[in-house]
Amino acid sequence: MLDDREVERLEVEAVNSARTRQPLYTARQKVFPKLASGRFRQFKWLIMLITLGIYYLTPWLRWDRGPYAPDQAVLLDIANRRFYFFAIEIWPQEFFYVAGLLVMAGIGLFLVTSTVGRAWCGYTCPQTVWVDLFLVVERGIEGDRNARIKLDGAPWSFDKLWKRTAKHAIWLVIAVATGGAWIFYFADAPTLLGAFVTGQAAPVAYITVAILTATTYAFGGLMREQVCTYMCPWPRIQAAMLDENSLTVTYNDWRGEPRSRHAKKAAAEGLSVGDCVDCNACVAVCPMGIDIRDGQQLECITCALCIDACDSVMDKIGKERGLISYATLADYQSNMAVATDPVTTAIDPKRVRDDEGKLNAAIAHFRLGRIFRPRTFVYAGAWSLIGFALLFALLSRDRLEVNVLHDRNPQLVRLSDGSIRNGYTVKLLNMVPEPRNFELSIEGLPGAAMSVVGMDLPESRSITVEAEPDKLKTIRVYVRQPRENLADGQSFKFIVVDKAGSETDSYVAKFNVPEAGR
Repeated sequence: MLDDREVERLEVEAVNSARTRQPLYTARQKVFPKLASGRFRQFKWLIMLITLGIYYLTPWLRWDRGPYAPDQAVLLDIANRRFYFFAIEIWPQEFFYVAGLLVMAGIGLFLVTSTVGRAWCGYTCPQTVWVDLFLVVERGIEGDRNARIKLDGAPWSFDKLWKRTAKHAIWLVIAVATGGAWIFYFADAPTLLGAFVTGQAAPVAYITVAILTATTYAFGGLMREQVCTYMCPWPRIQAAMLDENSLTVTYNDWRGEPRSRHAKKAAAEGLSVGDCVDCNACVAVCPMGIDIRDGQQLECITCALCIDACDSVMDKIGKERGLISYATLADYQSNMAVATDPVTTAIDPKRVRDDEGKLNAAIAHFRLGRIFRPRTFVYAGAWSLIGFALLFALLSRDRLEVNVLHDRNPQLVRLSDGSIRNGYTVKLLNMVPEPRNFELSIEGLPGAAMSVVGMDLPESRSITVEAEPDKLKTIRVYVRQPRENLADGQSFKFIVVDKAGSETDSYVAKFNVPEAGR
């Protein structure tokens, strides 16, 4: 166990301190976050690896759909109006699946925020992930916090020039790779890569990569915390998602105050001091440049790196972890009531710990049951309901559709034998990436028969139509009914059956007859 005087003191001020809020148009003060270590930092490494892996590698995954469909696992085929996601193929008229997923994403964000605060911002937001990646490059070339501050303030030299050049060059490579990975989702990745590097890709591909390269480089390398503070709307919205039982990163001042850099000396003098030794470790690791001890702030993305930094200090001085922790407002207020002297209204450390130095039994600790409340169940229920509805619709959807358009001019033709003929445009949608044979028949209209334009077949009540894979088959059909069977307001059905399977579809059509001669 170390004496509190042996804890490393970091001379650092919070750039975005709530106590010294700068005017809106003040020039940016650079933030040089120190590398943290601990369970939350390890978790962020894992999330960064997973999310970047998914983003960069997904376009290269293959999925065999047969010879008539692309083999890219995830493909937004805008040219052919298809969305492929492994075994799932989405057609334009099925875009409600994508809309449903977006609604689920929104409700899921509400659920996560109301439960564990801005976890999205702290761990999985693209801005957070890419800033972390850019910081890895920066630390690898320029060193940790103190070395980067020293280099930034040093005059230009060969050492500074090559380090800055190497850093920005690698940042640009990452930015180009980010834009390149995005366009690979919209075309066959190997083919597009070959066309891109040889200058044969479409202009929109180069424009997209240029825009995403510029935004990734600027947001991840140059602007960083400013994107979260000034550009992102979520910090303003998230307050409506939180309540007294939401978990947020909290400095437990009921335990840390009054803070002192010489706790043992103060204790020897009979002064009351809290657990915070004012080492500023939490400020030094914060990528947003804030001091969590100032309380809840708009800039805080709840990345929890300050928890790791503080826990390591508590370990060194032999105190319990959790001076900075995930806590609910309800627990915080309960503990503040315990720690506050009712007469002086000041925090009294003697009320927090017993004579043996252990935390008072009245101190509230996090309980998992707190996050399970009506609000949580409503969000989770809505999210699950939409998910099950989409899944049911996906599993029960037909891969065959028929649509019929009646000729408008002329609506009917009287033939020489007195029979009446109507013309129809029949559209058969084969939503399977393989050729299929459909049997098209009519139900109703006694004595009627049909013929297909362009097919040298005798009139009959059913015909076989070959449909290309993943295509719309359009045919012109004539339906003729003898004069003796004509009736007013006749309706009938076009029925389509997959001859190799059990899929079927039908369409109710109207057969027009003349007003006279019925």
